[in-house]
Parts: sequence; structure tokens; C-alpha cells
Amino acid sequence: MTKLITSIFLLGLIFTPAISQNTSTKLTGTIIGTTNYYDYSNNTCSTSASLSNYAFDGNLTNSFATCDVSGGWVGYDLGEPTIITKISYCPRTGQAARMLLGVFEGANKPDFGDAIPLFMIQITPTQGILTPQTINCSKGFRYIRYIGPTTAKCNVAEIEFYGYKGIGDNSLFQQITNLPTVIIHTKNAQDIVIKDLYLKGIVSVISDNGTKIITDSLDVKGRGNASWEFPKKPYRMKLYNKVSLLGLPAKEKSWTLINNYGDKTLMRNLLAFDLSKKLDILYTPAGKPVDVFLNGEYKGTYQLCDQVEVATGRVEVDKMAITTVTLPDLTGGYLLEMDAYANEEISWFSSAMKQVPVTIKYPKDDEIVSAQSAYIKSHFEKMETALFASNYLDQTNGYKKYIDIETFIRHFLVGEITGNTDTYWSTYMYKKKNDDKFYFGPVWDFDIAFENDYRTFPINNNVNWIYASSGSAANGVKDIVNRLFTDPIFMSRLKTIYASYRNGGKINANDMLQVTDDYAAQIDQSQKLNFTRWDIMNTKVHMNPQVYGSYSAEVTNVKNYIKNRITWMDNKLSYTPSTGIKNLESTIYLWNDRNVMHIEGLSDNATIQIIDMAGRKIFSEKATIRFEKALNQGVYVIHIADKVYGNKVFRSIIQ
Repeated sequence: MTKLITSIFLLGLIFTPAISQNTSTKLTGTIIGTTNYYDYSNNTCSTSASLSNYAFDGNLTNSFATCDVSGGWVGYDLGEPTIITKISYCPRTGQAARMLLGVFEGANKPDFGDAIPLFMIQITPTQGILTPQTINCSKGFRYIRYIGPTTAKCNVAEIEFYGYKGIGDNSLFQQITNLPTVIIHTKNAQDIVIKDLYLKGIVSVISDNGTKIITDSLDVKGRGNASWEFPKKPYRMKLYNKVSLLGLPAKEKSWTLINNYGDKTLMRNLLAFDLSKKLDILYTPAGKPVDVFLNGEYKGTYQLCDQVEVATGRVEVDKMAITTVTLPDLTGGYLLEMDAYANEEISWFSSAMKQVPVTIKYPKDDEIVSAQSAYIKSHFEKMETALFASNYLDQTNGYKKYIDIETFIRHFLVGEITGNTDTYWSTYMYKKKNDDKFYFGPVWDFDIAFENDYRTFPINNNVNWIYASSGSAANGVKDIVNRLFTDPIFMSRLKTIYASYRNGGKINANDMLQVTDDYAAQIDQSQKLNFTRWDIMNTKVHMNPQVYGSYSAEVTNVKNYIKNRITWMDNKLSYTPSTGIKNLESTIYLWNDRNVMHIEGLSDNATIQIIDMAGRKIFSEKATIRFEKALNQGVYVIHIADKVYGNKVFRSIIQ
């Protein structure tokens, strides 16, 4: 790939006196654009270049149109960079609606590979007059164009561009709504129609009210399984440079654009991710709502999100050597997915006992060697054997040797609270180096959660867990979950953890409702354009159980579900709010992860002492509610002195 220098511009207040100090005039240039014109005088297609003049001849009764249903465009080569200050446009007589969502772009490459939107028509224009629009963009462009929305044949009676010569600067760009704008142009404007074929291109991300832009080369392709079959396609981007897009935690090359086609709130994933963070799941995918353009066409509201992968700031397990595999390398790390679509992947296996389909996500397809594939399959099957053995409850050699209950329960709670029928259709898990356990997470894929699946609607009328009542699970995974529920200690731990987060306010209906309202307000401007582009609000799509008729009604459905679901969960897990003095044994618990010791359930008046096996006191400090401490590998004795709950001694092994 040809390398582009990534440009990142961060500005605070933006002043544009340079624009006002230059004289803006009506622009002319060499007419460029689609060469397959529609000749209305003869109702035929034509290649006569004279027909392109209709867009700029000053006659509002003549119209420019293309024979191509989508992708048609017309514009100017201005000869040199020019700062555009105003655009005026008039629709073809009787066809004003065909300009709705039409886009004006500026570029400095003749193929518009680096184009940036200058303006998108968001209101149906008036017939018979030129509608003016002020343009606030500080960068100069040599090439400018109007590109019609999909299926519109680029119908336009007249276009006028105004501006003045100059290269300008990168201090201000057009952000289409209050959401960040993601612009992708593929080489030769190839459409992304094959899921597994990467196309080369350029991506720009505009944010911070147009004052920040990141531009880079990329490879882009389709992604998803069921979601790939929707008219509104999801995409995966692989940038040339590692970057933290929109301030998200990871600095990486791979990012996803989630389409949320069947989720008419456009926020279900984000709501679930918020809950995942509250439940202290070690890694939760980061995401933000954005507007997306592909090759000049507005595609709608998407969610820019992490690619789930082994990387810093994402799934953090030890990376293994690629070419030399020694015994220590075989033990980890691994990222797996119990995946109903595993047989469509390159690197996968089916377990011996329950025939669970498992995709190996890391090591990657082009890096993993046969010894690693064989090892992780064998280790998964050891877990399976231990879980279904007669001595599966044995604390040393039973299933707890291979399954980390703390992460499993938190992952389970996110799925059940959100009502996600896909929780065990696709379940991520990872294994760390020199550690026998499988850890569960991150959570993923919530487009049919929060009462958006006709198979389980209405969820809260069902007495069973969602995982048990829904048929949406990869082969054998329900057997695994069912087996865990036969362990009395597992069930007790589930209730304890749920109660801990309820008492601590992390699982709270009012808080979840506020987060929902906040996202609805943030997305509101963009969702109106999204459902103009995708007119599905009054149509059942994907797994929709009902049609609610408006964006606000869709959001209300989610809010009603949340209120009822927390009550349902309380009843299911026999939760009652804690009052008065608590018993230390049942309220304080300790667990370890990644060399970090966690203690939860303390009062606001506790003292913690940590002593190593040599008898040395290595830590002594006051702590409240929740305590975390990074420790070297070893065995430690933990003394907790709590004036409310009493004294307790724990033994902890940090691996």
C-alpha cells in the first residue's frame, strides 16, 4: 500500500478571519463527472458532453441526470485549490425529493479519493429556485462535485459554487451532525460488495465540531455474519498507522463500523458496553456513534468500535512467538470464540465431547502453527471433560481448574440483564500464559438485546433465564451453562456478585435509564438522517418483535424493558437491599486477575495487611468498599480488619 502521512489536527477555538478577508466570486472550471448522461428530450442514454452543461447553464428548466441509478456526479476542475464559501442548488422540476441526502464534496485528487464532504442536503429543496448554503471549511480544493444519493440518478437542474483561490488550512471542516463524521473512499470508488475482500482506500475522521481531522490510508472490507446480509452493510477498517480514533483507549490499526440495522435505537451495543464496564469486566470494547460516508454516499448512523483482538488496550494476553514454538509458548495467550459460525472460519475446531464449535481468533490465521492449534483444542477438551466428570465439583481437579467463575458470572449477568439472546451464539473467552483457566469476555453483539427479538418477546414474562429460553446458542454451549448451574457454590456466587453490584449502585435501573436518555439525545440529529436513508421505522426488520413507529417510541421500549428487567433479576436471584450489620463471610470476597488482587464488599472503615510467605509485611493501609493491589507472583496472607464486619484472613495465590 502506498503510505500516506497521517495528519492529526487538534485545535481549540477556531477563528476564520482569512475567509472573510477574501472576495468570494462565482466559480467556473472544466466540467467533470459521470459521462453516461440521461437525455430527457429523447428519453435515452447519451454520451454527449453537452448534456453535462445543464448543471451549470443558468437555466433552471434544463436538468442534468445520469443513466446510472446510483453514484452519478457532476462538478468542476477549478485548476487550482479554492476555498468554497457558498453552494447554491436547484432540483429538477418535480423531482426535489431526489436531492435529499445529496452530497457536495471537495478533493485535491482527480479521482476524489481524498474527498471531504462540504455539505449534505438534509431538507428537501424548494422547486424552481436556487437554495443557497454557506460553507464553513478552511481547506482549499481543486476538484468539487455534487454526487446524488442512491437511486436518484443525480437529478439536478442547477448548481453554483462560490469561493476564492487558496490552499487554506486544516483548522475547520464540515461535520455533518453533532456526531463525528467518518469518510471512506475506495480506489476507483469500488463498492464493498464482498465480505472477505479488502479494498484499498483513504479514510478521514472529522470530530470536535470540525476542528480535528485524522486522515490515513486503509484497507476496508465487509464484516459480520447475519449483519452482512442487511442492505446497510457493516465494515472493518485496517489503517496504515496505529491511531486512537476519537480518543478511544486503544492505539491500533483495526477498527469496526457496526451497522445496527435491526436496532432502531442505534445504541443497544453501547448500552451493554456501559453495563459491562460497571461490572468490572476487565476489557469492554470501546465505541462511539458516528455518521458514515462511502464513496460520496451517506450510509447512515454507525458505531465506530474496537476490533476484538489481542492488543494493548483490548484483550491483553501474552503474544506468542510466530516462527518458533516451544513448550512455554504453547500455553498462551489465546483468544477463542465459541461461535455458531465457526465452520465458516479458517482456524477453528469442534470439541470432542459436546461438539462445541470454537474459532481461534488469536493466534491469527496467518500466524498460528499446528502445534498451537492442537494444544488449545486439547486444553478446551480438558475443560469440557472436567466439567462433565463425576467429580466436577472437586475444588482442585474439577471444572474450577479450567473455568474462571468470576469472569463467567459477570459475562453472564451482562447477557441476562440486557436480555441478549445471542450471548451464547457467540461467546469470547481467553487463556493466559501458564494459566489453565479460561476467562470469559469481552461481551459483544447486542443488536437484538433489550427486547428486540420476537422469539423471546416479551422477555420479562418468561420465568426462565434468557439463555435457556432462547434457541440462539452455538452447539453444546447451553450444556456448559446448564452444568455450571448444578453447582451450589456457583449459584451462591452468582447471587453474591449480583447483590454486591446492586448494593453498590452499579446495577441500577435509574442509572441505566439516564444513560439511555443521554445516548438518545446524542444520536437524535443523526438518527433522523439515518431513517431518511433507511426507511424502515415502520417495518419489521431482522428480529424486531413489534413496530413502534418512531425513534422516541423505540427508545421508550428499551427503557420500559430495563425497568422491568431489574425487578425480574431481583426476584430471580432473591435479592433484597442490604441493611444494618453484615456478616463478613458473606459480604467480602477476594479474587485475582493479571497479577492484581481485588477485594470487594468492605465497609468504609477497613484496614488491609498483606504478608508474603517469608512473613514480611509488604502492605498495610486503610481501604474502603473496593480495593485493588498489583502484586508479584507468589503466595500471600491477607489480613482484613473491619470494624463493622469483623476480622478475616485470606490466603491468595498470585499467578
